Amino acid sequence: MKARGTLIRRFPLTETSLIVHWCTRDSGIVKTVAKGARRPKSPFAGRLDLFYLCELEIHPAKEGDLHLLKDLKVDRARLGLRRNYLQTLAASYFVKLIDLVSEDGTPLHELADLLDRGLDYLDGKDADRRAVLHFEKQLAASLGVAEPGTEPYRSIGAHFGGVPPQRSELMDRIG
Repeated sequence: MKARGTLIRRFPLTETSLIVHWCTRDSGIVKTVAKGARRPKSPFAGRLDLFYLCELEIHPAKEGDLHLLKDLKVDRARLGLRRNYLQTLAASYFVKLIDLVSEDGTPLHELADLLDRGLDYLDGKDADRRAVLHFEKQLAASLGVAEPGTEPYRSIGAHFGGVPPQRSELMDRIG
């Protein structure tokens, strides 16, 4: 299966392999195994980093939800998200929000597009209060949980068991 996705989480599986989670439009949150990715001469070397937007080749699992990542092409590295801690914190908050409200394997057309737009914005411009509030407003509207007179993040939190803890630090740092 071919997909286009943003890398939202990765962690070790074995000494040589990684589990990598992707946010995709058509398949939602997709979990993959990148076999051998931690080896120095891996074909994945330098291509599996947070926030990268990639074209993916995935072989579906016969059982379970952990698929095999066969190949990928990095379309957008979004290196601007690493220029300072605030950028990375804002990008992480956006990813955590999407992860919080998503179900594995459920198409996320609007949410994947929102995440890509948010990360692309942060890639080129400094994180600011307006960007965070806009992202939250768009997310609440897409989910159908926006309530008149209620801040969007509070509506999201009420329906999904709270918001990621990064929000407090992010809003404090933005000022």
